[in-house]
Amino acid sequence: MKIFNTRLSTLSDIQKAQLAEQYQADDYLLLDFDTRQHSRFRAITVSGEVVGVDLPRTGVLKGDDVLINESGELMQVIAKPQAVTKVTAANDFLLMKGAYHLGNRHVPLMFDHSFDQGDAGYALYFENDHVLAQMLENLGLHIESTSVPFEPETGAYQTGQGHAHGHSHSHAHSHSDSHSHKESHDHSHDESHSHGHSHSHHDALVGRSNDG
Repeated sequence: MKIFNTRLSTLSDIQKAQLAEQYQADDYLLLDFDTRQHSRFRAITVSGEVVGVDLPRTGVLKGDDVLINESGELMQVIAKPQAVTKVTAANDFLLMKGAYHLGNRHVPLMFDHSFDQGDAGYALYFENDHVLAQMLENLGLHIESTSVPFEPETGAYQTGQGHAHGHSHSHAHSHSDSHSHKESHDHSHDESHSHGHSHSHHDALVGRSNDG
């Protein structure tokens, strides 16, 4: 099994061409957010090859990150569309209010301005949680279920990770999300709510795959 243990920050023209060929051959990883939070895991490429990822703990893998192994072979990571909750509002102030309440609960949030949004022109996305969705609806925000590549904001104090782009492509993959994201949020919501994620950053390879 190939083990990819380094994240590339820059790519040569030869490497970009190689990634483009691999993409056409489905030789890349399509990973959801939960999997990309781990530094060590096993996964299956879209073409069906089992590979391992063994990285230093240097932050969450992002869509279009490129990994390399000791033999110089490349592997591109693409953020997999997954079921999330989309939040829009009638105005920027109301959306900002919703972001405040979600941030106060340490909820991973993605901010977006590129999709079709509400009147405010922006949207928030978070992993599905019916209690949080109800809270936002009570605040007057619009909630809907959707499926997009989930790329939440990283901490403001984290150093930026190298992000090597291999090629330009659409992320609107039709692959179904077979990872059952277990909701471990036993919510007894009050204003001092602690949002407890059970993402385990253990050192054993985590069995994850791109297919079902």
